Amino acid sequence: MTERVVCATEDLPPGSRVVVSVDRIEIGVFNIGGELVAIRNRCPHAGAPMCDGLLTGTVVSDGPQQRRWAHDGEILRCPWHGWEFKLPEGRSLVDPPYLLSTYEVRVLDGQVLVDTASGRGTRTRAEART
Repeated sequence: MTERVVCATEDLPPGSRVVVSVDRIEIGVFNIGGELVAIRNRCPHAGAPMCDGLLTGTVVSDGPQQRRWAHDGEILRCPWHGWEFKLPEGRSLVDPPYLLSTYEVRVLDGQVLVDTASGRGTRTRAEART
């Protein structure tokens, strides 16, 4: 069986996260406005522990000299170099071909389950070109 219970749903309210070790891989599960997102605790850029990063928003531009705050609570910032990744997609805002490894997650009987076999591997810029 590749699904593992990581926590109870009551332990993961909106805006929170849990980090667990599953089959020797650290996985973080985030509640992004009610949507559960599971990622590998590793930055694809330099290997930082992504789940230690700040969950925030970011500034976007809709045109020249226009800026606004967006994606509040959906941006995970790498604790080492500040790279930002948008959850739940896991795509880098700095260099879009960089992706966080993500896993399928579901709720069953009040428990949060992660499918460790569903991991979509980290893709770096070099790999994205091929």
